Amino acid sequence: MKVGEFGRIVGFGKAASSYRRKLLAMGLTPGTEFSVTRFAPMGDPVEIKIRGFSLSLRKEEAAGLLIERI
Repeated sequence: MKVGEFGRIVGFGKAASSYRRKLLAMGLTPGTEFSVTRFAPMGDPVEIKIRGFSLSLRKEEAAGLLIERI
């Protein structure tokens, strides 16, 4: 996704099984909407705006999320 785009979390991929609890604890639950705020200069991490706060995720963490664009 690009900066300024909106998405919704649909679920988690098999790759996210090792840190799924961590993602859930940070508020990344299915059905939650978010927007992409910015990327670090080298592209990792990515910052998203979710539930009224900014959250930075590594690319490997973000890749474990199943999302849909809205």
